[in-house]
Amino acid sequence: MTGSTAAFPPPAPGTGGNILAEVEALGARIAAVRAQIGRAILGQNEVVDQTLIALLSGGHALLVGVPGLGKSKLVETLATVFGLGSKRVQFTPDLMPADILGSEVLDEAADGRRSFRFVPGPVFCQLLMADEINRASPRTQSALLQAMQEQRVAVGGVEHKLPRPFHVLATQNPIEQEGTYPLPEAQLDRFLLEIQVRYPDLDAERAMLLATTGATEQRAAQALTAEDLLAAQALIRRVPVGETVLEAILKLVRGGRPETAEDDMVRDHVAWGPGPRAAQALMLACRARAVLDGRLVPSVEDVLALAHPVLRHRMALKFSAPPGLTVAAVIDRLMERAA
Repeated sequence: MTGSTAAFPPPAPGTGGNILAEVEALGARIAAVRAQIGRAILGQNEVVDQTLIALLSGGHALLVGVPGLGKSKLVETLATVFGLGSKRVQFTPDLMPADILGSEVLDEAADGRRSFRFVPGPVFCQLLMADEINRASPRTQSALLQAMQEQRVAVGGVEHKLPRPFHVLATQNPIEQEGTYPLPEAQLDRFLLEIQVRYPDLDAERAMLLATTGATEQRAAQALTAEDLLAAQALIRRVPVGETVLEAILKLVRGGRPETAEDDMVRDHVAWGPGPRAAQALMLACRARAVLDGRLVPSVEDVLALAHPVLRHRMALKFSAPPGLTVAAVIDRLMERAA
């Protein structure tokens, strides 16, 4: 099944109109990016693709998986391949907002005059790895809200712009929950995708053992620049979307809200559903997935493939929901109705 030929919206004025050639050129460059990532990250193709979709869409991603699956290695590799300035913050219960955003220090000049000087924190980078983000207090977690949404931070009443592009790739351990703080819904909504990182298959794990325990280890090399990534993000927004795909996105997202759902399961058991930001995320992610796959026009298959990573962190069940019912099962039900 493919999207209709009607484009929505039309190409932006002054873009030259030859979007097909631009998409093909971007596809070739993304192939080079994948090749370099594959030198350092073996297996996990779906995780790599979804992370690339988040970056090409201009969004942030939450990587959820047990320790030792290469989440940190993936972020480090992406920074290298895209030529991005990166920093890593290990989130802990005693981490304070100033440890992320920065703070003002009092300087005294030779003549005795005093003034405050802003010392930027690690958030002032192009790719921020927020490791184990749920181990920090809600106050510290919320320090990233303005940065993730507006790409700027306010300290001492003064706003400071962040570098462009700016992306947050956060990690979270789904098993060890002692001493953790669940991310607030407002912050979860800022993540374009929630990416589940699972154990590699047998062949990938065998190749990983051979490649990473020898005398030498392959490393990724830079394939794009930060300016290339910004240009790719602008191009993704110009990719046309068929009316069929648009309707599937609206049906999927609106069907997950108890207020507008036609399904009794959603109305009776879903506490809150995805908002308009989920539809925006799905629209951009479908465009990026099509380009990754070498296609100009997204299809309904793109919508269904991205339904879980876009919606699962934007929905919650009621406490009265039947035992065994999960958000994933609700999304599966929505996908059946939207297909």
